[in-house]
Amino acid sequence: MQLLQQVRIIDPVQQVDQLADVLIIDGKIKLIDNQITNYPTETSIIKPQGLVLGTGLVDLYSHSGEPGNETRETLFQLSQAGAMGGFTQIGILPDTIPVIDNAEVITGIKLKGDRFNHQSNQQLTLPRLNFWGAAYSQTAHKMNELAELQPEIVGFTSKHNLSNLHVLKQILEYLQPEQKPIAIALHQNELTGNGVVREGNASIRYGMSGNPGFSEAAIIAAVLEIAAEIPTPIHIMRVSTLRGVELIADAKAKGANVTASTTWMHLLWDSNALGSYSPNLRLEPPLGNESDRIALIDGVRQGIIDAIAIDHHAYTYEEKTVAFALAPPGVIGLELALALLWQRFVQSGAWSAIELWQALSSRPRQCIQQKPKAIALEQAIDLVLFDPEKKWIANQDNLKSPAANTPWYNQEITGKVITNY
Repeated sequence: MQLLQQVRIIDPVQQVDQLADVLIIDGKIKLIDNQITNYPTETSIIKPQGLVLGTGLVDLYSHSGEPGNETRETLFQLSQAGAMGGFTQIGILPDTIPVIDNAEVITGIKLKGDRFNHQSNQQLTLPRLNFWGAAYSQTAHKMNELAELQPEIVGFTSKHNLSNLHVLKQILEYLQPEQKPIAIALHQNELTGNGVVREGNASIRYGMSGNPGFSEAAIIAAVLEIAAEIPTPIHIMRVSTLRGVELIADAKAKGANVTASTTWMHLLWDSNALGSYSPNLRLEPPLGNESDRIALIDGVRQGIIDAIAIDHHAYTYEEKTVAFALAPPGVIGLELALALLWQRFVQSGAWSAIELWQALSSRPRQCIQQKPKAIALEQAIDLVLFDPEKKWIANQDNLKSPAANTPWYNQEITGKVITNY
């Protein structure tokens, strides 16, 4: 039993951002009031200084090192990192070894998850894992057994370029009766060439091969044309350009059954930062130009971009300690994203706390066809207690992930999750 006195409650569903006392018993909220004076004698009283109580965060997609690359990060370490970052659900992409393309693989992963979820020495409740299934076999060049996968997953993912959109059309037609979302990864295509940074002034200045923004826009436009004809729910992953935001806004205005996400890194960095040649800024898609980043920030605030995804991807030290162009794309972020996004957008006044929580909690749930839950009495709901002022160092003493591939490694971070319910 806990009594949180004058905690800041953020509920993006009810549009609530207020100070109140909150009484929590057996993991459920028993009472919310301006001041609670009547409570059981054995209640632990917490007098938070500026603490935030919000709905649990939902990461739409991240990469698990297990199975297949456990030296990078195990599923248990990934789950611990998620819990420490305030996430109560994490989407697992199917790029494991073996690939998540049949029910047997998912069953094996779930059994591992069940074992560590029931360990009694966990400081925080570990997040629920949501699995994405691979819709198309890149090796066999055919659709996987989608019907077998459907009961076990939140949706399908598929990589597509301009040369195999006919396959996407077939997948959408097949999945339409079930109405499970398919998340589209905008795969390398003929237009990207060997580009490792977004084409523009920065690519010229830093002497690196450019990936033109229209390579993303062209395939988004093609996907949206197909989506207009086949109303299977589509989620466009990792939007990174101004033109991509414009195309999605136009499609939504016309009623397309489409949602979209960008990654937290594309909101905080742009190509002007690449002068460091840090391999921890090597992403796919690459960081956009400044105009792209500004459009993404505005797109999230307006709801054109529904969700901020973490796209957490752990690598070993050896894998990332190479030249920028040779580095595998991706960074860790589950333990860092909330704090850094809060400081950049909420603390600065650019966004309200509700706007950030919508993009990290309620709207991601809608993208995977879950109904967002409001904070209510006597209702089982995932909650997270966050201290936006607590300072800590992002290093192996404090991170649950064993990986160090982040530009914030060994730096001081302001903001930390205290616990979850």
